[in-house]
Amino acid sequence: MTKKPIELYFADTPNGWKISIMLEECKMPYKIIPVNIGKGDQFKPSFLKISPNNRIPALIDPNGPGGKPISIFESGAILQYLGRKSGKFYPKNERERSNVDQWLFWQMGGLGPMAGQAHHFRMYAPQFTKEKLTYSKKRYTNEVNRLYGVMNKQLRKNDYLAGRYSIADMACWGWVLPSKISSKMQGQKLKEFPHLFKWFEKVGARPAVQKGLDVGKVMRMLAKASRSGLSEKTKEAKKARSLLFNQKAR
Repeated sequence: MTKKPIELYFADTPNGWKISIMLEECKMPYKIIPVNIGKGDQFKPSFLKISPNNRIPALIDPNGPGGKPISIFESGAILQYLGRKSGKFYPKNERERSNVDQWLFWQMGGLGPMAGQAHHFRMYAPQFTKEKLTYSKKRYTNEVNRLYGVMNKQLRKNDYLAGRYSIADMACWGWVLPSKISSKMQGQKLKEFPHLFKWFEKVGARPAVQKGLDVGKVMRMLAKASRSGLSEKTKEAKKARSLLFNQKAR
């Protein structure tokens, strides 16, 4: 009997890429279920059943523990699950696994949120307010710079963040990618961190990483078209802003 593929609820973001890259690295059959966060798909009851935090990514494995379906939200938890399921990129040895875990959670609690805030205040927020946002921009730009420095120091003595290539590298790579595209996004010049830059190029050259990134190519084109109009005074733009930014409890 043919097993059903894993269902990945995906949007074209660094958090989404983590999982598509891991699935490609493990050569696990999967299908993409696009979540249009600009149109509010993340608030649909069907999505909230598997991701109560209304955030991507989320995953359903029809062939979960005991042969029964399982749903998982939060990218770090998904990476750990896939690592255990596949036996790849997530060591079984407790000492080595703890090393991977600490860099994974470093990304979840530091690099991702801080880079995201830097990107928001540098690229999006200026479109919606007349405030200069000097403090916000400086605060998050400097923090991303500090975090890049942490990675650069770690990679000076290691080929990968936890020694060997792992889910920790997959988690971090997509959050560094914006700085390769343009220093304006996070306010960083990637080549000023030579060990980080070398790691970024090496990880990015992996075929599975390229395939995982390409998963969102069509969504990326659509998102670029829609986000270019976020500052417009149309009902559609206003709705998109309300869905993407400044959400409160529902």
